[in-house]
Amino acid sequence: MDLSNTDFNGPPPIDAYGSGGFRLDKKRVEGSMILLPLVGMFPWKITTPGEMLPATFDQFVAAADSFDLILIGTGDHIALPPRKTRAFLSDIPLNFDVMDTGAACRTYNILLGENRRVAAALLAVS
Repeated sequence: MDLSNTDFNGPPPIDAYGSGGFRLDKKRVEGSMILLPLVGMFPWKITTPGEMLPATFDQFVAAADSFDLILIGTGDHIALPPRKTRAFLSDIPLNFDVMDTGAACRTYNILLGENRRVAAALLAVS
């Protein structure tokens, strides 16, 4: 689904998602991904919410000073990450919001447009 062609003068917005990946800055990214402001975009070897273990959020912990909120996109449907992962993120504390990947992509773009410090952990969808 196409989302945006707006230049936000900062981290690139998510132009599209689906077919097992994303498009950012006119480039196709295959698979799930992590977006960290001031740090970059990274592949995420996660394919289901159940695989979202505390260690899979290490890059967020290391970059915690660069964002105020993590949007966690869980695929086609909203599904909570494991309880131990939610507790881990809350104990740091890292603010996070869990939603399906489409909603996370749209919310990410809105927050970027408001110049908010937002990070994202997004599962690819078909």
